[in-house]
Amino acid sequence: MPIKKVVAIHQPNFFPWLGYFDKIARSDVFILMDNVQFSKKGAGVFCNRVKLVINGQATWITMPVVRSFHGTRIIKDMQIDNNTSWRRKLLKTVQMHYARTPFFEQVSSLLENLINNPTENLMEYNKTAIRAIATAIGLDTSRLVVGSTLHTTGASTDLLISMTHAMNGTAYLCGGGASGYQEDDKFAQTGVELIYQQFHHPIYPQVNTSEFIPGLSIIDALMNCGIDGVRCLLKQGVFSYEQER
Repeated sequence: MPIKKVVAIHQPNFFPWLGYFDKIARSDVFILMDNVQFSKKGAGVFCNRVKLVINGQATWITMPVVRSFHGTRIIKDMQIDNNTSWRRKLLKTVQMHYARTPFFEQVSSLLENLINNPTENLMEYNKTAIRAIATAIGLDTSRLVVGSTLHTTGASTDLLISMTHAMNGTAYLCGGGASGYQEDDKFAQTGVELIYQQFHHPIYPQVNTSEFIPGLSIIDALMNCGIDGVRCLLKQGVFSYEQER
């Protein structure tokens, strides 16, 4: 029986949630898709915003980006707006609202270095943070590939299939929110097995909330569970996934 090679693809998100790292853990290749358009509408997307617990509520934190450009721009070319002291503000927010968590001292130096990354490029900032956190929690970062380095074609589902083929993948691992825009039939037509992640968010002890809030930045899980705790949470999910593969 041929060995399955699972490819997962996701935009390079800003201090992403636990499910993002679960997706890295379950894949053989994880492509950081920086070669698609950055949305110019709204306050931002997950590439530059994520939620943390602030005063007991899930609250958006945002990396400001330069929007004074004409037409469209792909994620790889997006620049961070460094005209505000947003890094210092974010660091103070984390320190203020997570200081009482059990693993604040363990992870604060790691996060401080990542938050203070001086780069002006959004992709480089997020890639550095994702790689560093993945390394800390024991994931194999050699599986991380940058989408813009691949020779791919098409858009939407066709681009996902092209990327999977570029890495000699036999299966594509997609998140639970893909069903609204993804053309599932195309994968089978091109010889790619489609696998849904089906991530079940674990409930962990969460400081400063009256009831558990899922879907927050990995920062929340690290502060409340620590590096070893997050590693265990991911191993539990991957073990059950491997049993189904």
